[in-house]
Amino acid sequence: MFHFEGVESYPVSPPALYPKLCDAGFLARCLPDAEVVDATMDRAEWKMKPKLSFLTGSLDTTLAVTGRVPGESATFRIHGKTIGAASVTVATLVLRPAVGGGTALHWTADITDRTGLLKMVPAGLIQSAAQKVISDVWAALRPRLIET
Repeated sequence: MFHFEGVESYPVSPPALYPKLCDAGFLARCLPDAEVVDATMDRAEWKMKPKLSFLTGSLDTTLAVTGRVPGESATFRIHGKTIGAASVTVATLVLRPAVGGGTALHWTADITDRTGLLKMVPAGLIQSAAQKVISDVWAALRPRLIET
């Protein structure tokens, strides 16, 4: 299992962020280069070219909201698959008011399952590639999350 976590800070309040962060369809539509196939509040599917050099073809991803605590947290299951490989990631977002205003968003993500070619990729390569993808996702989300 691979574990990632961090804190993102936003100048808007948790009640302003929460509806967007717990909406699978909204999150999918924020991703650059994603061809969204289906998008609802509870589930989104999209296709995109993998940003990982060791994967080829199209990356088919499903994001399902698996839990919500209104105004406070959301949990997700992310299933990605491409030719010869698949992964499952479980992610949690927890929103808290930040000191001085705004929101401190604590997030965790755990890659809980890898199959096919992903099992043969060295751990260090997966760790660094996943960290890059995570950074890119937060960068894509940031402007959309603070829009009013």
